[in-house]
Formats: sequence, C-alpha cells, structure tokens
Amino acid sequence: MGTILIIILILLLIGGLPVFPHSRSWGYGPSGILGVVLVVLLILLLLGKI
Repeated sequence: MGTILIIILILLLIGGLPVFPHSRSWGYGPSGILGVVLVVLLILLLLGKI
C-alpha cells in the first residue's frame, strides 16, 4: 500500500510541474494542491492511519 502511494505521489508531482506548454498558464495551483495532499498524507502516515 505504501509503495503504491509513493508511486502515485511521484507521478502527481511530475504531472503538476508547469513545464509543459499547455500548463504554463496554470501558475502554482496544481503544485499547491499537491503540496496540501502531500502534507495530509504525511500527517496520516505519522499518526499511523496509513
């Protein structure tokens, strides 16, 4: 379960980077959302819920 979550997070982080032509105008929105998801997952991991 943990390995699957790590793989999904890595794919989301790569996809959220504004390096593709269609995503240059998105700004920091996708990476900010991914940051919040990462913090929530880290808190759940530290609390032992995952």
